Amino acid sequence: MANGFFARLSNGLTKTKEGVVKGINNVLSNFSTVDEDFYEELEETLIMGDIGVNATSRIMDKLREQVRDNHITDTWACKTLLISNIREQMKTDEDTYDFENDKAVIFVIGVNGVGKTTSVGKLAALYRRKGKKVLVAAADTYRAGATEQLRQWTERAEVPLIAGKEGADPASVIYDAVAAFRSRDCDILMIDTAGRLHNKKNLMEELAKMNRILDKELPDIHRENFIVLDGTTGQNAISQAREFGEVANLTGIVLTKLDGTAKGGIAVAIVSELNVPVKYIGVGEGLEDLERFESDQFVDALFS
Repeated sequence: MANGFFARLSNGLTKTKEGVVKGINNVLSNFSTVDEDFYEELEETLIMGDIGVNATSRIMDKLREQVRDNHITDTWACKTLLISNIREQMKTDEDTYDFENDKAVIFVIGVNGVGKTTSVGKLAALYRRKGKKVLVAAADTYRAGATEQLRQWTERAEVPLIAGKEGADPASVIYDAVAAFRSRDCDILMIDTAGRLHNKKNLMEELAKMNRILDKELPDIHRENFIVLDGTTGQNAISQAREFGEVANLTGIVLTKLDGTAKGGIAVAIVSELNVPVKYIGVGEGLEDLERFESDQFVDALFS
């Protein structure tokens, strides 16, 4: 994560810091000894800071164990342990980004308004900067202007776009994109899909149809299913991911709009509740304002 991006992330998390970190410090200041009341206050502060019930339970269980084993009585000595435990909750596996070095197909799903199309453009630019030959498919053929919006982003990212007519069957776009992916010998095919959470049956059928085509046409190509979640929606983001998880096997999360939200703690909750890694985070409107998620730097930015 570049220094400039880290600075933007740190600034973007200012409101979250004012809530979560300030709350933690208040609890540490208000108690002189580590007792049950102290634990309860700390737990409530973490849950109120959108860190989520599951993640908070795990963090607190570990903290209690560490306090007991190390005979800690000073509340402020708990802060380092707490930060370490939050960091532990967010670790990603070593193979999380292996797909970037393979030929890969990336499905991008999510509800409208979360920054899905924007994220496709930013990811395409990110992969192109890494030297990858990227192709983008506009399979959201329902929303008026969706293809045009994506076209603007792909032009900025300097990557080609495969698109169909508005209202066309998304499957036809997939067939065209697969043919182009093969003939142009591309590294990464990104597919922007329609976001229609309220119409789950149609969404499920459509995604299943696209999946069947890809399985048949590109059987040996690595597959990723990314859900784009809006960081400002807090716990709603987890509900959305659960709904989409019933439709597609989620392999990663793109967390957007972390700049200026008080709900940045949701990044911790998402990983813990869904057992799906946050792979990329966005902190602004620019083409380069989306980067790989690095848990250490996120926690450093949060507590800096």
